[in-house]
Amino acid sequence: SSLLLMSGVVVAVGLCRRLTRRRLRSHPRLFAFLVEMFSTFQICACTNELSLLGNVEPKPHTALTLTYGFTVLHGLTLAGSTCNPCGTLQPMWGGGTSLRMGGLKIAAQFVAAVIARVFMHFIWSLEMTEPHFGAFSQGCSSPMQTTEMQAFCIELLFSVVFQLAVLRAESVNPKYRVHLIALLITMLVYAGGNLTGAIFNPALAFSLHADCFYDKFLSYSLVYWIAPALGKFLMLYVF
Repeated sequence: SSLLLMSGVVVAVGLCRRLTRRRLRSHPRLFAFLVEMFSTFQICACTNELSLLGNVEPKPHTALTLTYGFTVLHGLTLAGSTCNPCGTLQPMWGGGTSLRMGGLKIAAQFVAAVIARVFMHFIWSLEMTEPHFGAFSQGCSSPMQTTEMQAFCIELLFSVVFQLAVLRAESVNPKYRVHLIALLITMLVYAGGNLTGAIFNPALAFSLHADCFYDKFLSYSLVYWIAPALGKFLMLYVF
């Protein structure tokens, strides 16, 4: 049921992106906002569902396999979208995207994060499958299983590694690039998922753990917003 749900999300987002391209090409700002919103919604909704499958046996093989598979699927179906505020900062830093357009895309990403959170809570409330039982009623299911400073350093390091890999992979054939990026993300999740969740995406972190941001805003914004953004700026400055 979870796989059918995530596949349905991918298909629906694909149809919305195609319709947006056909109807709104003449409105570049609205077009950019909606495409980025739909794309980020797909990643946030699917990752919310994947987070419930982390305890499915055999552990952690099932979760890592699904992470790799859906990361490849996202890479193939969401070409042209960053779905990550940190990724949007790169063209803004280099002057390839205006401040207004970059801010519009980041706004779309956070709007999508909220919509995905609300949508998945509604789906979980229907309790269609066993992992959904009681999932929507959970409060802050904290992914931070280490000290705040260590979590900050882990997310910063993972952001640098991920963004650098994306930058270096630009010259790789696209059909191989998605697998390289998916393999890297899977390795990072395996290495740090039990400590911080290995998210390194501010919008995705807010969608997954919004309740934690409400309870401990300063702590979670430092680890899951500031650390990835700082990692992005360090990577751009150094490399």
